[in-house]
Amino acid sequence: MLDKLESFIALARAQHFGKAAEELGVTQPTLSAAIKQLEGELGVMLVRRGSRFQGLTPEGEQVLAWARRISGDARAMREEMRAARHGLSGRLRIAAIPTALAMIPRLTTPFRERHPGVSFSILSRTSIEVLTLLGNFEIDIGVTYLDNEPLGRVVSVPLYSERYHLITATGNPLSDRDSVTWADVAELPLCLLTPDMQNRRIIDQHLSEAGAVARPTLESNSMIVLFSHIRTGKWSSIMPLNLAETFGFATPIRAIPIVRPGASHLVGLVAARREPHTPVVAAFLDNAAALAGDLRSYA
Repeated sequence: MLDKLESFIALARAQHFGKAAEELGVTQPTLSAAIKQLEGELGVMLVRRGSRFQGLTPEGEQVLAWARRISGDARAMREEMRAARHGLSGRLRIAAIPTALAMIPRLTTPFRERHPGVSFSILSRTSIEVLTLLGNFEIDIGVTYLDNEPLGRVVSVPLYSERYHLITATGNPLSDRDSVTWADVAELPLCLLTPDMQNRRIIDQHLSEAGAVARPTLESNSMIVLFSHIRTGKWSSIMPLNLAETFGFATPIRAIPIVRPGASHLVGLVAARREPHTPVVAAFLDNAAALAGDLRSYA
């Protein structure tokens, strides 16, 4: 039954019989047979079929939620038994919002020094994607904002607060200021994250509260792209200071606090609300909680 449920999960994720079969390393007829057997055992149709995959039936959506839960529990059980025999090991899957990526090594490096059998997969995703992946059991840990948009049923570990600065080259307008307002920065040629990113929605919200509107002349989902354009001296941006500092200020670039009002937003870890967590996830959450005090200085 478990193998059939995992085949069904793969099909729901891929939305295509051929792609799901390739992901599972089986033939398409083998996958189709497993889905039909599962439908027979449960007594309901799970998949709308035609010349190609057409989606899940309402019963299929219900079964998918159960399948993800059962598969997650089975994975947790296997990992707990492996940890009992050999200590913590396996791969920890993490998805983080772009502005938090530079902080991740402060968590992963000491954790792996303590548990060398653990490896990591780290993805850059929007906050909405982080929560979706977590809800679908496709990641183990998310790193996202905790205090701005609804999180749903998760457990969270607060880590640090983002505080926003104008990042601009010396000689640009406002670069001689000790502080600037949100209304001030709206007048500059800005490069910002794309609107699907929560960081951008936060910036738009604070600009709107100041009676201004963001009109960026460049948008990207990559912080590296934004900072490389700042280095040209032709663009400015709004970034958390901690993130901007990771790129270095080798060229004459200034970070100027944005005030009136000063704004900060809490970033932290999230994990699915379930008991028990896998041993690796539980240990990582505990480790992050222990490091949270040190990370507050990261802001």
